[in-house]
Amino acid sequence: MFVDKAKIYVKGGDGGDGLVAFRREKYVPEGGPAGGDGGRGGDVIFRVDEGLRTLMDFRYQRHFKADKGVKGRNKSQHGANAEHMIVRIPPGTVLIDDDTGETIADMTRHGQQVVVARGGRGGRGNTRFATAANTAPELAENGEEGQERYVVMELKVMADVGLVGFPSVGKSTLLSVVSAAKPKIGAYHFTTITPNLGVVDVGDGRSFVMADLPGLIEGAHEGIGLGHEFLRHVERTRIIIHVVDMSGSEGRDPFEDWVKINDELKQYNAALADRPQIVAANKMDMPGSEENLAAFRERAAEVRPDMEIMPISSLTRQGIQELLYRATDILDSIPVAPVIEEVAETSERKVYKLEAEDDDSFTITRENDTFIVSSPRIERMLKRMQLSTHDAILKLARTLRHMGVDAELRKRGAEEGTIVRIGDFEFEFVENSSYY
Repeated sequence: MFVDKAKIYVKGGDGGDGLVAFRREKYVPEGGPAGGDGGRGGDVIFRVDEGLRTLMDFRYQRHFKADKGVKGRNKSQHGANAEHMIVRIPPGTVLIDDDTGETIADMTRHGQQVVVARGGRGGRGNTRFATAANTAPELAENGEEGQERYVVMELKVMADVGLVGFPSVGKSTLLSVVSAAKPKIGAYHFTTITPNLGVVDVGDGRSFVMADLPGLIEGAHEGIGLGHEFLRHVERTRIIIHVVDMSGSEGRDPFEDWVKINDELKQYNAALADRPQIVAANKMDMPGSEENLAAFRERAAEVRPDMEIMPISSLTRQGIQELLYRATDILDSIPVAPVIEEVAETSERKVYKLEAEDDDSFTITRENDTFIVSSPRIERMLKRMQLSTHDAILKLARTLRHMGVDAELRKRGAEEGTIVRIGDFEFEFVENSSYY
């Protein structure tokens, strides 16, 4: 099954907790703190593997969590860093942050990788908090939580040549004739509902990858028919072979078909209008095709005089070899990377965000007899601190005093024993300043 879109959840590993420990060795009086730092959590890294062609694996596994860092040890030993989680993805995958809609990276080359969710830093052990005034601190930090996000993955098929056109114009038949691919072929519309890839051997030592893309209809740029499910794959192709049923076997005008499809491509992405294009006038073995081709050439010359029109027949293989030679010549004359502005802007792009500096601002609200303090800095501090020790409580109290929180609480009417809540942590307000 071909899957070209998936939404997954990724989470970097949490950092390991720091440790409170002391040296207890014979003949080493007052050995001092010896708690080590926790290890860093593992990153979730996406790496391109050219052996993959679909996002099928992400249909069944949607959660990716890296391992946690190891907790710090005594004797000032650091905990081990966790191994990174490597997730293999096919080339042509665009990674998008589901919450912000921002493109994280456009993965096109084999071996290319990007960190999608970073692991958390390890917490510091009590050896890090030793000072001249406090030589034996009972203070350590919890590990930082790893980054987590929902990621939308969109696969855009990597092919040199893309076959486009209305349904049932012979795209799948053409691919089956020029390559070893075996696409589904039937006498009804939308026989092809997913892209089919085939490697074309031109015969002179050159080759390229051709994609049979699902048929377009009018209004596809608005999502009608297969809509965007098809059009995203056209963006990757370096040249377009526009297959037109020159026999008009279904009562349609070949020229009008050509105009409508080009209009859909242009409205979906204006850069596609400048992509090199060859018109493959197919089904020339059918009655009336020669007359229709002459009329097509005359009308097309008024719109795009430089448009190349090559008559072919997938059934009798008339003109097939000439079409392949011409497509290969054009490929040799243009850059390997698809020339499209939107792709170029996101290619090799990684998102880096600077960590905000500590903000001492806070707000205090009151619910009945409880005062609620909201402060990003204090809430982050509470997540990192291990509040099971006396030293940790003192550090929190000093921070609240220096930020002016206790003074503001007094102004708001807080008294001895008043309940104060910060995040999920509740405590009683104490007036005894010597506690600080």
